[in-house]
Amino acid sequence: MRSPVTSPFSPGSDTVPQVWAGRIEHLSDWRDVVRPRLIAGLPERGRIILGEPGLGKSSLARRIARDAAAAGDWVTPQLRIPAGTDPLKRVAEALLQLADTAGLTAGREARIGRVLARVESVSVSGTGLTLGRGDGPEPYRALFDLLLEIGRAAIDRGNVVLIHLDEMQNISDANVLSQLLVALGDAIVHEVEVDAPGGVRIARTLPIAVYLTGLPDFADAVDARRGATFARRFKVSVLEAISDEDLTAALWEFVVNGWEVSDGEGGMSRVTMEPEAAATIVDACKGEPFLFQLAGEQAWYAGTGATITAAEAAAGWRAASREAAAHVERILERLPARERQFVEAMAKLDPDGRTLKRIAQRLGLTSGTQAGTTAQRLDTIRGIIDRGRRYTFRHRAVEAYLTSGWPTLPA
Repeated sequence: MRSPVTSPFSPGSDTVPQVWAGRIEHLSDWRDVVRPRLIAGLPERGRIILGEPGLGKSSLARRIARDAAAAGDWVTPQLRIPAGTDPLKRVAEALLQLADTAGLTAGREARIGRVLARVESVSVSGTGLTLGRGDGPEPYRALFDLLLEIGRAAIDRGNVVLIHLDEMQNISDANVLSQLLVALGDAIVHEVEVDAPGGVRIARTLPIAVYLTGLPDFADAVDARRGATFARRFKVSVLEAISDEDLTAALWEFVVNGWEVSDGEGGMSRVTMEPEAAATIVDACKGEPFLFQLAGEQAWYAGTGATITAAEAAAGWRAASREAAAHVERILERLPARERQFVEAMAKLDPDGRTLKRIAQRLGLTSGTQAGTTAQRLDTIRGIIDRGRRYTFRHRAVEAYLTSGWPTLPA
């Protein structure tokens, strides 16, 4: 009944986990704001979702993409951008697939044929495409032109186009990033004329939604130096830990009804969970989606019976604790030296005494203003702390790891 094959938990995967927790605000944003406005022809900014590893950025975007596909929208696969690769080629390949879905490749219109040919060249050569010999527009313009045709086809179909690019922090070439952002940004604000009831012509925007996900480092590439135009075209959000209430709600199906699984004999059965076991998992993961999936998976593996007990949840966390600690250590290792020193100094203070002045003193600085920029980055860019009269940790797993709050469950 309980086996790796039947486990509904999936740590470390970009797939949409079966046991979904939280992120209601972002899911509602897609369902109630982004998609309805695009269908209506109203302008809507693209979305950039950033966060430290393990906060579920990619899974969130894939959940939105799954919901979009279920509604009949045209969706790209998850376009992961590995370091050192040409993102324009990857995007060009995905747009050609969308064009095929939209039926553009089967058309005979010469104009569309030229657009497709140009993007096919981009998919082969990317930024290495030879320019300046009268052989057509630059790569970003070719991508925009195809986006325009796909968007027009979506208007006729009455659906939305959703593009998801992941690992955006890996685009290190500023010129390539600029071309990509301009192509996508121009497409989501572009207006076309369409026929409205009554025989009038009106202008509307293309129904194209763009989701970009990545580590907080990407914020440095698209900061204020990119200008107000970028800010008007993309809305940035930094993911935080999921609340204990949302995590408890995600496990409540186990507690109340049980989770349906195959019984291995052609039938179905249910796996339940003791309330104390759910509480153990919620307390252990500190709001981290990755740790939540990891703790749930190990609790599932800790036994074979129809009920996950509190003892099994504790045993599962003990089995997962080394990997969990390594996960938080990787987050800390990614921080620049000044930022890591700041959070370590902050963690050594009593929670009531975590003021900027006292943190600065622990760092050997003469005033809080000397640590102000570091504190600002840890707050607005990384989402690890919350500034205020008293500083607090938003990233509860980092706080727990650096203090005595890290869960160690007795055998």
